[in-house]
Amino acid sequence: MQKLESYIHGQWVVGSGEGVPMIDAVTGETIALSDTTGLDFDQALKYGRKKGEALRKMTFQERGNMLKKLALYLTKRKKQFYEISYRTGATKVDSWIDIEGGFGNLFANASLRKLFPNQPFDIEGSPIDLSRGGKFMAHHILVPKEGVAIHINAFNFPVWGMLEKCAVNWMAGMPAVVKPATNTAFLTEAVVREIINSGILPEGALQLISGSARSILDTVESQDVVTFTGSADTGRMLKSHKRLIEESVPFNMEADSLNASILGEDALPGTPEFNLFIKEVRNEMTVKCGQKCTAIRRIIVPENLVEDVQLALGKALDKVSIGDPRLKEVRMGALVSKDQVKEVQERVQELTKTANLVYGNLEETKTIGADAKKGAFMSPIVLREDSPFDNLSVHETEAFGPVSTIMPYKNLDEAIQLSKMGKGSLVSSITTNNDVIARDYTIKAATHHGRILVLNRESAKQSTGHGSPLPMLVHGGPGRAGGGEEMGGKRGVKHYMQRCAIQGSPTTLTEITGIYQPKAAYKEAEKHPFAYHWEDIQPGMSLKTHNRTITDTDIVNFGNLTWDHFYAHTDITSLDGSIFEQRTAHGYFIISAAAGLFVYPNKGPVAANYGLEEIRFLRPLYHNTTINVRLTCKEKVDRDQKGKELPSGIVKWYVEVFDVNAIEEEDKLVAIATILTMVQKKQTTFKEITDKVFHEALTKLTPEAKATWGVMTPQHMLEHLEESYRIAAAETQDFEIATPAEHIEKVQETLWTYQPMPKNYNFPFYEEGKLFDLKHSSLEEAKEKLKEARASYQKYFQLNPKTVTKNVVFGELTHFEWELLHRKHINHHFEQFNLI
Repeated sequence: MQKLESYIHGQWVVGSGEGVPMIDAVTGETIALSDTTGLDFDQALKYGRKKGEALRKMTFQERGNMLKKLALYLTKRKKQFYEISYRTGATKVDSWIDIEGGFGNLFANASLRKLFPNQPFDIEGSPIDLSRGGKFMAHHILVPKEGVAIHINAFNFPVWGMLEKCAVNWMAGMPAVVKPATNTAFLTEAVVREIINSGILPEGALQLISGSARSILDTVESQDVVTFTGSADTGRMLKSHKRLIEESVPFNMEADSLNASILGEDALPGTPEFNLFIKEVRNEMTVKCGQKCTAIRRIIVPENLVEDVQLALGKALDKVSIGDPRLKEVRMGALVSKDQVKEVQERVQELTKTANLVYGNLEETKTIGADAKKGAFMSPIVLREDSPFDNLSVHETEAFGPVSTIMPYKNLDEAIQLSKMGKGSLVSSITTNNDVIARDYTIKAATHHGRILVLNRESAKQSTGHGSPLPMLVHGGPGRAGGGEEMGGKRGVKHYMQRCAIQGSPTTLTEITGIYQPKAAYKEAEKHPFAYHWEDIQPGMSLKTHNRTITDTDIVNFGNLTWDHFYAHTDITSLDGSIFEQRTAHGYFIISAAAGLFVYPNKGPVAANYGLEEIRFLRPLYHNTTINVRLTCKEKVDRDQKGKELPSGIVKWYVEVFDVNAIEEEDKLVAIATILTMVQKKQTTFKEITDKVFHEALTKLTPEAKATWGVMTPQHMLEHLEESYRIAAAETQDFEIATPAEHIEKVQETLWTYQPMPKNYNFPFYEEGKLFDLKHSSLEEAKEKLKEARASYQKYFQLNPKTVTKNVVFGELTHFEWELLHRKHINHHFEQFNLI
């Protein structure tokens, strides 16, 4: 029998023992053996800590783009994972939640890169002035921990459970060691194998232990982080591990909890909310066979609606077909194992000591396309506990399967009290169209639940549902739920970082943080800051402008232009009792005037005004006041290239407006703002093909030159480039565009990037793998014809600058787009023959 492999120390390995069988939940067949005997977990942790340096050095933008690339890579290969997932008992919908939900976590966390600085660490909060003079200050930074993230996962989500955690620790710059539950580790192993094959992650960023790892916590260190998902009992046992306590290792626990869903008193039978409630409960009972840490275990309904809910839920469950998850008509598959079925049955028997079984059968399950005796199948079970305040088992005992219990409440306060009796849950929900009820429940119950969903007819179509944790929201809960937090956008990333308070002068902290701190020393720019490309601008780079006197006429004209006739600007007879002493300049005029002073008029790397982040007017500014401005680079933020625009980054500029004539030092600064500009990045990928470069390259080319890739000869390459120029100059336009119309926009956008053309691409005009017939008698003649074609192209667009001509691949192109294409194209082929 084949053994499942683990991936540690940069290689795939198997244990030296007999192994533990891993069973197909549907057929009962043995899939593989799990064996970790002899694997050195201590060395795996040490390896991760050492190799983790590569991740720690990456910027947030690099990590985010890495996650995005990995998500795209895995999404293209998702079909193979579905076939494996069926063997865990999961239906297609169940598998979609697990597999594509996991990939979605990668995408979502990748997008967080936009919220972090363009460096390996984060700066948290605002600067703190620790001195009156402003020369001693503090800030908080967060740096990646130097350990490994050890993830001990549950069996119910072998893909999502891994990637929801790994996406976060990778974004933080921390490597992971994943220990999936043995029952479904074969699916986790398949995904990890593809991740490793992709080569996208740096070595050591991910290690996998496919089986038992009881001693893995024995050598954890203070820089490590341990996360656990599973039963509360196991979680508490791990949390008290001696080594975790000795080393003060952060331990995040997400335990199964008795989540509650409340039907609002207004949601009577026949209302959209009643129907939504029944549908939601049914889904949470049957999706993943109820094997979800967020599933609804307690159905809390008004006492006068208990019978209605019981009947409606029974009818909804009657429509749920159970069997082989590969079949389209099957709505619910199998539990993970027969052992799990037995455990769930035992929990139900405990609950029925006080509660009544009102739907389902513990002894018999009708299945489609599968043998109920061989697979781990179970019927949905609905219980009814009529005395939930007296019989506490329903609030303490969890049957981790398709099991839920109905219980009554008299008023909203009782519903809130019942929801809290589970002693902490991951999620609670309330279905109501009464926002007063929703508010009262949410505020009063929030202490005991990690997340609360309010469901009604307005949100139903877009709602992700009671049981769906989302990457941007905290996933975790108090008390029984473990008291931990996972995901939650930036909050989740920070869990894998060390917060450190730093103190020093503004100038020093500017250098440390990479963000200009107010009152730090300026770095006077040699030329106007707007004349620099994004890469050449540095925090602290500064420009002081010339002066401008704001006149009474300026204020009046600005009011007339904008229609802002606020009394302080227009009616000086109404100033009594106000903070104003004279006619006051509009705040936005001050900022506009400041922009007029610091804006660079010439065309340059600054592509556009990107917005205004903050603005503060420190005191009124009156007519006949003379101002000047200090423009200083505050921070740089990387930005993905989008659409038809050249690659650029965002620069945040700190703008200080000064009253030149102010006597007291503290009165000089009258306004501050942070403005954002989009600044083009340097183009360093391609050599600019000037006429000189072009002709020098042709001179170097000989008939004996060999291509470093592809099948072209030197003359074929020249005639190919000649054809491209003649097409651009409209000499050849009698052809059809090969790219489908719906893809043209995306294809054209690639021209604007600084990415080289792919090697060995087959031009649509040519037969794949074969050379076209040559037109010219010699290489020298081909050189001259290419020069003629280039000159003809240049003249054509001099005479017709606004003309659009078509290209077989890229469609209709402007002159500027042809220039982008020719730069890429000529670089591609000149490099092919080592000419540049």
